[in-house]
Amino acid sequence: MKLGMGARVRSVVICGVLGLAVACSPVIRNHGYIPFQEDLDRIVIGQDTRDSVATLVGPPTAGGVLAGGDYYYVANQFRHYGAIAPVEISREVLAIRFDSAGVVRNIERFGLEDGRVVVLSRRVTDDNIADTTFIRQLLGNIGRVNAADFIGEN
Repeated sequence: MKLGMGARVRSVVICGVLGLAVACSPVIRNHGYIPFQEDLDRIVIGQDTRDSVATLVGPPTAGGVLAGGDYYYVANQFRHYGAIAPVEISREVLAIRFDSAGVVRNIERFGLEDGRVVVLSRRVTDDNIADTTFIRQLLGNIGRVNAADFIGEN
């Protein structure tokens, strides 16, 4: 079966349009984990501990900074659209707070619309080392010559 020139052009155009439509359709990606509401309803504030919470709803996505800190569960949705950078369209943070004895004190939910920034981990350490190369160090010493260094006087 031989196609004419017009049929070939038409099939190439149709394939191109379909390929473009598929390439530009958004892809939604889910990241993280938030426990189901039914599981959260089984947590008794003032009675459950860290261990019982981990057993009921699973281990947290992140913990508090200090040992024995609060539990944080985080879930995000990103929309990928072609070659454009992904856009976060949904974020939910569930914070289970504990008192000093390790008993559940409060359960809170935060969303992207709340506009609250929750820093789960901030491990930025400044090394206090200047970004200098060997050549820069070598040329930086020109002009720091002291005549007393050459004649032995201090």
